[in-house]
Amino acid sequence: MKKVFAFLSIVAIFNFGIPVTVVAQDAAAKTEQVAAKSSTPAVTTDSTQKTEETQATAPAEEGGMHKGLKQKFIEGGPGWMAPIALCLIVGLALCIERIIFLSLSATNTKKLLTNIDDAWNKGGVNAAMEVCRDTRGPVASIFYQGLSRYDEGVDVVEKTVSSYGGVQLGLLEKNLSWITLFIALSPSLGFLGTVVGMIQAFDKIQQVGDISATIVASGIKVALLTTVFGLIVAMILQVFFNYILSMVESMTNDMEDASISLLDIIVKHSK
Repeated sequence: MKKVFAFLSIVAIFNFGIPVTVVAQDAAAKTEQVAAKSSTPAVTTDSTQKTEETQATAPAEEGGMHKGLKQKFIEGGPGWMAPIALCLIVGLALCIERIIFLSLSATNTKKLLTNIDDAWNKGGVNAAMEVCRDTRGPVASIFYQGLSRYDEGVDVVEKTVSSYGGVQLGLLEKNLSWITLFIALSPSLGFLGTVVGMIQAFDKIQQVGDISATIVASGIKVALLTTVFGLIVAMILQVFFNYILSMVESMTNDMEDASISLLDIIVKHSK
């Protein structure tokens, strides 16, 4: 979780740091021009022209990458860009929800197993169940279900732990199918916009009866922009999806290892 936020912070610094640097450089250039103007009146006209050129080019430089992307997004047209933006918003919302859920579900299994063993030595299986009840996370829930069947034998406990582990795994993987849907849907919408844009470009050629770059440029531009933004959305969601999968795999391995250790504790106290 901390690595993700660190990565996003670095991206934000690079995106928003460039315009600030450009503005600072422009301000320094303007200061030097004003100083030169006051010290050398003979070149007033040249300094004024340079200052006007700097002011004319400043708005184009102050935008930065995010402003350029925003402009291109608007040029792509709301009819095709709005569904792609919706895929990004909903997909990111699902990814953030999964990351928060998985982060809160993480458990220090070694400490939990130690507490269960100590509580069992002091108060029996009921005390061990109380430790599981007071601990948050899927691992503690699996342990509680297994210890509740302790009177029925170790084999029943093992089957219970295995069955309830599958239930908890399903809860960990909840909504992942929807994230994959938006990963596949966003570039598909972009490709659809590309096809429609090319059809519009050929329709204009047919109507005019002449192949001219000015006639077909708008349709081709919309076609390419929808594809670009669809692919960008898919790549962003794919990064988050892979990170979530790595968290689920790590927690699954931890659950399986901890379940084996729990059975060892049960066998030890059954003797």
